[in-house]
Amino acid sequence: MTIKVGDALPQATFKVPTDEGPATKTTDDLFKGRRVALFAVPGAFTPTCSAKHVPGFKAHAVELRAKGVDAILCLSVNDVFVMKAWGKDQGVTDEMEMVADGNGEFTKAVGLEMDGSKFGMGARSQRYALIAKDGVVEQLFVEAPGEFRVSSADYLLEHL
Repeated sequence: MTIKVGDALPQATFKVPTDEGPATKTTDDLFKGRRVALFAVPGAFTPTCSAKHVPGFKAHAVELRAKGVDAILCLSVNDVFVMKAWGKDQGVTDEMEMVADGNGEFTKAVGLEMDGSKFGMGARSQRYALIAKDGVVEQLFVEAPGEFRVSSADYLLEHL
C-alpha cells in the first residue's frame, strides 16, 4: 500500500555520506522534530535526476527553508558511496543531505518502488517528493512514469 497524507513514515535505517565516512541514520534521526522536504529519484547520475531534480532543489534550498522547511533530503536506492560521489559531482554542500536507501527498504515500506529492470537498474524508487512534519506526511507528490513535474522544487514551493 502506498503511503498517503496523514501517515507516519515507516521506521527504516539509511546510510548517509559524511566527511568521516558512511554514517547510519534512522527515520527518527532524519525526520523527528523537523519539517522535511524529501525528494526521491530512480537513480544517482541518471539524466533527469542530475540535470533537473538535484539542481532544482539546490537552487531553491533557501526559498524552501524560508517557507518552513528545516531540511532537504535527496533519497535514492543506491549505495552510500554512489550518493557521496553524486553529491560531490552536483556540488551539493549544506543545501541537502544525500540519503542512501541501498536495499530499498524504506522505498518498499512507503509503497513507491518501481521495477527498473528493463533499464538494467533493478528495483528502484519512483520519482516523488513529500513534505513531512515530525515524521508525518503533510504533502505527497508522485510522478507519473517518465514525467518530471510534481516532484520538482518549483512545484513543491508552489504548494507550501
